[in-house]
Amino acid sequence: MQTHASAPTRYHGAAIALHWLIAALMIGGFYIGWIMTDIPGFTPTKLKYFSWHKWIGVTVFALALLRVLWRATHRAPALDAATPAWQKAAAHLVHGLLYLLMLAIPLSGYFYSSAAGIQVVYLGIVPLPTIIGPDQALKATLRTVHVLLDYTLLALVLMHVLAALKHQFVDRDGLLARMVPFLNTRA
Repeated sequence: MQTHASAPTRYHGAAIALHWLIAALMIGGFYIGWIMTDIPGFTPTKLKYFSWHKWIGVTVFALALLRVLWRATHRAPALDAATPAWQKAAAHLVHGLLYLLMLAIPLSGYFYSSAAGIQVVYLGIVPLPTIIGPDQALKATLRTVHVLLDYTLLALVLMHVLAALKHQFVDRDGLLARMVPFLNTRA
């Protein structure tokens, strides 16, 4: 934790940068994953999208690890004292699940590729170790797990965004300004 006693009113710039970079990468990865699976056959475009999707996943995993380490050593801004206890509990639960999914989804995709017998080569340069050998049954299970985790993440992100917008435009409590630097702390 930070050495000073009071909690900050905003997230640190590093936390903000990681938040928005990871969010942008997750949106891009989800979009590419969505369209690549609808491309029929085995085309160069489909292969390119699969590679990009994997590279985004590895990058999100690495940045999420950094974000978790940052969060473990830096106190988050306190929620407004007027925020109901159930909303605070829900926020903590959703944030915890988001962190978990930012790590679990790339891992499930990595294991899925391994079970499919396809090595992940990060940025086309760095071959990652194959942990699981080819296994068709495990491949099918891991694909299902990967997709279910993706849609769980999508639902949680939508809840997260809607809650932030509610705080900004209904509660007008300045909560969104903690993560969006150009907003005032009170709307």
